[in-house]
Amino acid sequence: QVQLVESGGGLMQAGGSLRLSCAASGSIVSIDTMGWYRQAPGKQRELVATITRNSITGYANSVKGRFAISRDNAKNTVYLQMNSLKPEDTAVYYCKVRALAGYYSGSYYPNNDYWGQGTQVTVSS
Repeated sequence: QVQLVESGGGLMQAGGSLRLSCAASGSIVSIDTMGWYRQAPGKQRELVATITRNSITGYANSVKGRFAISRDNAKNTVYLQMNSLKPEDTAVYYCKVRALAGYYSGSYYPNNDYWGQGTQVTVSS
């Protein structure tokens, strides 16, 4: 199994910046795509940004030019740098990773997606 630990959320004024981190640990053979999602109260969870193992990135239109996703493959960690924050960015942010199939310590693990526990980001106007 893979465990994800998120950090970096908090309260920020509009126009400010925050940096989220998500570290994966456990029975990791290899991690493919990593991403950040968010869910605001009363709304569905939505994609914010993704990054492939080769660092190809994709962003939701609402965050393009303000947010930057990056990863450290050696640390199995993904980051989300959030700049020029707006009140509408307020949400619980979740990281998601796709662990690829393979053997780890003699046991076989299939492809699987794992989610972090979520970290609250609140932007005040």
